[in-house]
Amino acid sequence: MASLQREPNANAVKRILDASISAANPADAVRRCLTRDGNLLWVNEREYPLNEFSAVYLVSVGKAAISMAVAVSELLGKNPHEGIVVAKYLPAVSLPENLAFLESSHPLPNERSLRAGEMILALLKKTTASDLVIFLISGGGSALMTSPVTGVSLKDMEKLTSLLLACAARIDEINTLRRALDRVKGGGLARATFPAQMISLLLSDVINSPLEAIASGPTVPNPTTRSDALNVIKKYNIFSQTPSTIIEILQKEDGTERGGLLSRGVVHIIGSNLISAQAAQAQALREGFDAQIMTTSLQGEAAQVGQELATKLANNKNRPICLIAGGETTVSLGNTNGLGGRNQEVALSAVAGLAGIPDVMLVTLATDGEDGPTDAAGAVVTGDTLARAQLLGLDLDAHLHNHNAYPFFDALGDLLKIGPTGTNVNDLTFLFAF
Repeated sequence: MASLQREPNANAVKRILDASISAANPADAVRRCLTRDGNLLWVNEREYPLNEFSAVYLVSVGKAAISMAVAVSELLGKNPHEGIVVAKYLPAVSLPENLAFLESSHPLPNERSLRAGEMILALLKKTTASDLVIFLISGGGSALMTSPVTGVSLKDMEKLTSLLLACAARIDEINTLRRALDRVKGGGLARATFPAQMISLLLSDVINSPLEAIASGPTVPNPTTRSDALNVIKKYNIFSQTPSTIIEILQKEDGTERGGLLSRGVVHIIGSNLISAQAAQAQALREGFDAQIMTTSLQGEAAQVGQELATKLANNKNRPICLIAGGETTVSLGNTNGLGGRNQEVALSAVAGLAGIPDVMLVTLATDGEDGPTDAAGAVVTGDTLARAQLLGLDLDAHLHNHNAYPFFDALGDLLKIGPTGTNVNDLTFLFAF
């Protein structure tokens, strides 16, 4: 975080940012939720006597699958008896021999994703009522594992997804169709686990963390039906373009919707934007700030959000204060080809609004450490950012127009670089007045 070092309050700010990232560390999040005392496995305040289970199985899927699986394996020792870990990249650490690793595809599913889904279902088919299955689910799970319902092919799903993206369907609408057409989504893994018991630990990369949206909800009831999914297709007038196999499936209700026979068990969110924001708030309070979480549902065009946050900070009269806003914005690039990311764009759009105001700072942070196609997590803005930029001959308006935030902050030395964090709980923006 070299860009912070020249600021007088840099150490306090760094500790606050570090607290937010640490709260989302996948392995640490698992260890906070899952503990062991002899033969007793504790999930928060619920106990599971390990000696009463015939077998313990592990299924870990998502961007954080490897570190989460390693944390559970270290805790359980000889358990789990068998398991599958599905991630995008080969593990940098050795996995226990009883865990099979599958390298899969993200952000778009392919044949490897199909193989992962089929292998997970085959593993769960072995389970009995006397077994325990531990699921570790993190962002990216929707693409990393798939198993379309009988009659629907992977190519059918690819075509449907392309149609939906072309007509700008909302992500919740796309997920409604995914859950209706995939055997591992929308409670599919929980149904496959029945009648065994299950523990499901979720690391959320979804705003507000609705359970059914995290990796398309493989271990929780599906709140939507095939009829709901069919209505999405009708809404966007793509009925005739949608593969007939999909239409035929959606016109049938199969009895598994809105729950069905799901496995007995508990579901816990162990990491989220809210949890990270709360950790940052707690650290800010320890640093002596009046710390407040403004929202964890921040959405909208990054340029507009940056202006609004700058106005909020500029009008604030309380000091010292730390305001925290979490969520995920968007950038409409148009025909421009600038370099940056949504967090850098929020920061760039705040520069003019904070110009000339003493003792203020805005810091943007992508919790995965990678904002857009860059090596920066975000950027730092203070009251003298604009003046320093003008001395270097940087044209703020031109950089804004071209969505070219990275070169702007790079020239100033104000990019926030923390490296890949191995987690993702969306974005955080911090507003400081000292």
